[in-house]
This record gives sequence, structure tokens and C-alpha cells, in this order.
Amino acid sequence: MTSDQPRVAGPGSGASGHVDWGVGRYELTASDLLPAAHRLVEHADVRSGERVLDVGCGTGSVALAAAARGARVFGVDPAHRLLSVARDNAANAGLSVTFVPGTAAELPFDDGSADVILSSFALIFAPDPRASAAEFARVIAPGGRIMFTAFLPESPFVAINQLVRAAVRDALGAPSGRTPFPWHEPGAITELFSPHGFFLRVDSDQLAITASSAAQYIAVQSRAHPVVATGLALVDQHGDGQALRAKILDILEEGNESTTEFRVTSRYLIATLEPATTRPAGSTR
Repeated sequence: MTSDQPRVAGPGSGASGHVDWGVGRYELTASDLLPAAHRLVEHADVRSGERVLDVGCGTGSVALAAAARGARVFGVDPAHRLLSVARDNAANAGLSVTFVPGTAAELPFDDGSADVILSSFALIFAPDPRASAAEFARVIAPGGRIMFTAFLPESPFVAINQLVRAAVRDALGAPSGRTPFPWHEPGAITELFSPHGFFLRVDSDQLAITASSAAQYIAVQSRAHPVVATGLALVDQHGDGQALRAKILDILEEGNESTTEFRVTSRYLIATLEPATTRPAGSTR
């Protein structure tokens, strides 16, 4: 490789977990999350000429925002359909971004080849957190920074994700499996990345999502969001999909902040991981 940009080693071959992110119309979900993608790039202070890797890039929201700042950007995602959408979005915006298949646990790039690694609500779905942390540490350049976002537990969207996964397990008679990694907990993140020589800084922000009604929102997401769409299809086939839809609607209506429409404001964590050699005085791992 050269020191100028990451070298694409070839298509990623790792499994993408239990969710096919090419299912549904994630483009609709991505539009809801766009403000948080822009906030992540802004918070990372991406600069012109930096080599930026967007992991779990989806339709390219983070990648395009970084490219608009003059960075040299690569986007990685296991879903080939979303990579195609991302390429079209970049072309339509007149931005130069390279999108390649890969996963958080198998990044198709050389050691130390990215100055900034970003992941907007994507790393949190990685099936193997430890392997993903090791890959991020391998690919990040000396002095580089890693940043990702994760919804906090009180978010209705976290509750819905947990509900759908549990309903799928029950419908299929599958074992509960391992407890999901708590990407929102600073202590857990520190434990994951400190063996690789990183210290953690945590900030938070919030994201408002709106629709004409809670029922309209879930009607769209049941076709658009891969987790919800896949989960509902499986429960429809093997269990009681209508009961699951009613429970999802209850969660959304309980969290609704408006009396005239659907509006939910969810807080989320912004994690920044930097090499311990750059740790400010007084910071702790």
C-alpha cells in the first residue's frame, strides 16, 4: 500500500449477521437518520485530504458528508444493493467516494490506512464486537480517531429492535443466544478498545423522527427497515405477526411526544476513540 489512501484488498467475505441489510428499503430509514450522520462527520471534524472509512455505510450518508469536506472516502457495507444506491447518490451529488463490500469484522484495507473511521448506527449491529474492535484498531493509522453512534436504551427504537428479535426467536423456537453487546455503555466500550491502546471520550446528541402518525411510521418501517421487515415476515410465517405489530405500535404511541402527529426524540451516544498517546491530561480509559 501507499501512505496516500487505503488499498482495497478485495470483496469482504464475512457474514453480515442474521440481517440482510439489502432487504426492504433502507433508503427511507437512512433519510430519518441523516441529521445524525451529518452530526457525526461534524463532530469528527473531518478535514480535507484525510482518509476516511465509513463502516456500515448503507446508502452513503456519512461517506458523502465526509467527501463534501474534501476527504478521501471509502464506504464499506455487506449489502450489495445498498452499495449500488450509495454509488448512485455519490454520482448524483458530484462527489468522489469508493464503495466496496465488507464487514466491520473483515475490513478490506491495509493496516494503518485510514485517518478516521466512522460508523453511524451500524457498528452496533456487528455480530462479533471483539473482532470488529480489532479490525478497527488494525486499519486506523497512528494518531487516527474512531467514532461511532449508538442509541441510548431509553430510545423506542432500541425497544422495538429488542422486541422484534425476541419475537423471531420465539416464533422459530430458537435459543436466546448471547446478550447483545451494550454499545451505549462507556465501560463496555472501554473494555473492548483499551487492549488496543485507545481511550474513550463520550458525548451525546438527540435525533427527532417524525411521521403523520405512529401507525403510518410503522407501516413504512415494516417494509423499509431490514430488521423490522425481516422479523415481521418470519413471525407472520411462524407466529403471530399481528400481535407483534400491535406491540410495536404500543411502543411508538407511548413514546410519541406530539398530539397532532408522530414525533419521537431519541438520545444517542457519540463515542470517540483515540490512541492513548494523545490522551488529554485528566482523561481516563
